[in-house]
Amino acid sequence: MTQLPAANAATTVTVYYQAPTSWTTVNIHYAPTGGSWTTVPGVAMSAYSGCSGWYVKELDLGAATGMQVVFNNGSGTWDNNSGADYSVGTGTVTVSGGAVSSSVPCSTAGNSATVYYKTSWTTTYLHYAPSGGSWTTVPGVVMNEEACTGWVRRTVSLGTATAWSATFNNGSGTWDNNSSKNYALGTGTSTVNGGVVTANATSPCVTAPDDTTAPTAPTALTATAAGTTVTLGWTAATDNVGVVGYRITRGNTVLSSSTTGYTDRGLSANTAYTYRVQALDAAGNLSTAASATVTTGAADPAPAGGEMLGGDPRKDSIYFILTARFNDGDTSNNRGGSQHTKSGNEANSDPMFRGDFKGLVDKLDYIKGLGFSAIWITPVVLNRSDYDFHGYHGWDFYQVDPRLESDGASYQELIDAAHAKGLKIYQDIVLNHSSRWGANGLYTPTVYGVRDSQWSWYYSEKVAGKTYNPLEEDSGAANALAKGRTYNGDLWSSTAPASNACPNYGVATGGKSTEGYTLYNCQWPQPTNKLFPSNLFHQCWIGNWEGEDARSCWLHEDLADFNTENAVVQDYLIGAYEKYIDMGVDGFRIDTAVHIPRITWNRRFLPAFQQILTEKYGATKAKDFYIFGEVAAFVNDKWNRGSVNHSAQFFTWQERKEYSADDVTAAIEQFDYENNLGTGNQPTSTNAFLSGNSYHTPDYSRFSGMNIIDMRMHMNFGDANNAYWNGKDSDDSVNDATYNVVYVDSHDYGPNKSTTRYTGGTDAWAENMTLMWTFRGIPTLYYGSEIEFQAGKQIDCGPTCPLATTGRAYYGANLAGSVTASDYGVVSSASGQVATTLNQPLVKHLQRLNQIRRAVPALQMGQYSTEGVSGNMAYKRRYTANGVDSFALIAVSAGATFSGIPNGTYVDAVTGDTKTVTGGSLTVSLNAKGNLRIYVLSTSATPAPGKVGTATAYLK
Repeated sequence: MTQLPAANAATTVTVYYQAPTSWTTVNIHYAPTGGSWTTVPGVAMSAYSGCSGWYVKELDLGAATGMQVVFNNGSGTWDNNSGADYSVGTGTVTVSGGAVSSSVPCSTAGNSATVYYKTSWTTTYLHYAPSGGSWTTVPGVVMNEEACTGWVRRTVSLGTATAWSATFNNGSGTWDNNSSKNYALGTGTSTVNGGVVTANATSPCVTAPDDTTAPTAPTALTATAAGTTVTLGWTAATDNVGVVGYRITRGNTVLSSSTTGYTDRGLSANTAYTYRVQALDAAGNLSTAASATVTTGAADPAPAGGEMLGGDPRKDSIYFILTARFNDGDTSNNRGGSQHTKSGNEANSDPMFRGDFKGLVDKLDYIKGLGFSAIWITPVVLNRSDYDFHGYHGWDFYQVDPRLESDGASYQELIDAAHAKGLKIYQDIVLNHSSRWGANGLYTPTVYGVRDSQWSWYYSEKVAGKTYNPLEEDSGAANALAKGRTYNGDLWSSTAPASNACPNYGVATGGKSTEGYTLYNCQWPQPTNKLFPSNLFHQCWIGNWEGEDARSCWLHEDLADFNTENAVVQDYLIGAYEKYIDMGVDGFRIDTAVHIPRITWNRRFLPAFQQILTEKYGATKAKDFYIFGEVAAFVNDKWNRGSVNHSAQFFTWQERKEYSADDVTAAIEQFDYENNLGTGNQPTSTNAFLSGNSYHTPDYSRFSGMNIIDMRMHMNFGDANNAYWNGKDSDDSVNDATYNVVYVDSHDYGPNKSTTRYTGGTDAWAENMTLMWTFRGIPTLYYGSEIEFQAGKQIDCGPTCPLATTGRAYYGANLAGSVTASDYGVVSSASGQVATTLNQPLVKHLQRLNQIRRAVPALQMGQYSTEGVSGNMAYKRRYTANGVDSFALIAVSAGATFSGIPNGTYVDAVTGDTKTVTGGSLTVSLNAKGNLRIYVLSTSATPAPGKVGTATAYLK
């Protein structure tokens, strides 16, 4: 056993474990918090004499206050809490049936629970089982404790369990078992009424006295104006019974809110408005009013003009770029920021903001020449951080970052230029978080700052009326490229603002910065120091990445976590992204989607986007807008550590039950409901699969509106074969896997959560591409992978190393010169370095794959099957709709035999070889990594295209 260093006051834990009946030996394998794991299989536990089937072990944790625990029988059988391990504290810990409690087993003091059930039966029985325990004998125990009309009650003993499952019946064969899912209940008092469980409930049989006490007044009322929109926020009022909402008056207009905020849009420009906010309780009592006056700004500009291209997004392949690192078309907007020297970028003459929209417009023909028809770009909103080139530190979500725009190359002009060449723009968007400096127009914190001899280099002197503009020069900048580093004069103050709730504002902490400077309380925004209001931003750090708190806490100190359950926050974000829909973008890639509850997506954001799109385009074309979410499940299995709520496919589905109207409560209810159902009770779909050889109309009645990045294939792309088999295994749990975005690596990770760009070699890359361009899903390539750019380099190390040494290096040197594309995957002319780039073997391979995929509808939109297919990476695909009937047999890298297929003439799109099938079978001979055969059935509806393109090093 690994011992921790001795401490003045050691902590101990006594662990009781109820082992499976087949175990005769029990070991506990553990790691104290901050310490190392014991040597496998751990240390032996002793049989507990006080309770049959239980084992016990007392452990010394040294100075630790908790530990991770798993159990095993010494012969290879483990209980590791479905891969999540058990997280426990000190004192008494009891583990039984996957549940953790703190009661000594078989002790006289056990847990109890009371349940009230609304019924019309003459007699009602309760049939139940404590977690880890046995069910009562059918029909159960009669609910005969005194209650009130329409309600029955029963109190039960749970022993050491803290949760239990229950059903109800009338003793004559009529059951209420929650639609076969049983009711999940806890300790304390619960009510069950019409299928709805209320935990920690009060008795429904007690009549409350008349409520004559008014709520307290709301406090810390703020009113901010952005154009003709006013955003209100306040601290919650309290009441002896409970606040049910807020009444807001503006002149003679009465408004209402169920949350601690309100967004008032469409007001008159340059006009003063006074708002009065009162809290309301269920009895109709109103509090005294808090009031605030605000003056609106200039009239909001007319919506930008633009229309998306439309069409099925599966017809496209996607090229993903970090705009600021792709190509520099305008050096005047380059910015290095405050980390320019520290990062080493200055030594490389490589500012973090280097690429821009002009550089992208200049090289649209390069992207089209590779064969792509869609471009995924990193977030475009105005960022504010010390190192924000990638775009994920949004500050003003209504403004495009000026470091990306130039005269003649605004964001609108980029969209228009791309559309003119037949290229879609997919905009990366963030709804989970802003920067640590808040969100302009919603809330920005005022933090402590003193411009002494130490901090004056970092703190900008406050200038009346000045706000953040990263293009403006900072007079304290050491060189030209550092100009525009974070202007903070608008956010720093040595005097606490009137609404400050941060304790010990401006008091020295006793700590020092890395430079040796004095640090102060409230100097830096972070979740737990109350610099952000809880109604607009969450106020905690994530503790369990597969836990409920992953949706309600901060990811990182630079990412202030929006309270997306708040209607004001929802309105702010929906209004911001409506602007970009108006500009004509073709879709959204949603960052950190897993950190917002699925029910919030399904209730709020996705329907709002669909409504905006429908109003602009009509219901049919609105569905062409492609939304795909990043649900970062960095595991190699189907379900993320057993948590359905944190698995990518989960987000493609609508809800299947009603939850509370309050979004915060509903999020917790949904999390508990779905995780309790477990992985075996999730919806399934055949939308991606053929029925034999036949295409069938997909069923989208339960589709949420969000498609996903295929995280399982991504994680398993150590080689193509591994990715293929893992991807197939998950497809039945996705609403329609043919819409999955498929990539090998990205700006975050390589396969297996590698921190380096893919380094499998050219042959492996060719095989990966061959699979992605022919298997189900939308193939996507991270910029530069077509020449194995920065292979094996660390993807991201923040400002601790130069960008030039990372996977986010500047790509423009490879694009120098001119290039013209005459079609997708066809370059008519190229000169300079870009001509050399375009001559690389993977580029030629990629161009031809794009040509072939565009020529065969089955490869774009087809369902697939491996029925009757012998071979490794081999499958058949078909798409039959809209007058098209495209059927293809695909073999990747190796041969295959396809049996039970339609007779007819098949033509290989790679070689042009023709085979006539008369006996329902076709055999492909192939043995070359990355090579491919695609035998397309030639029909009257869709003739085979024949050989597409010319032979390359891999496709021949």
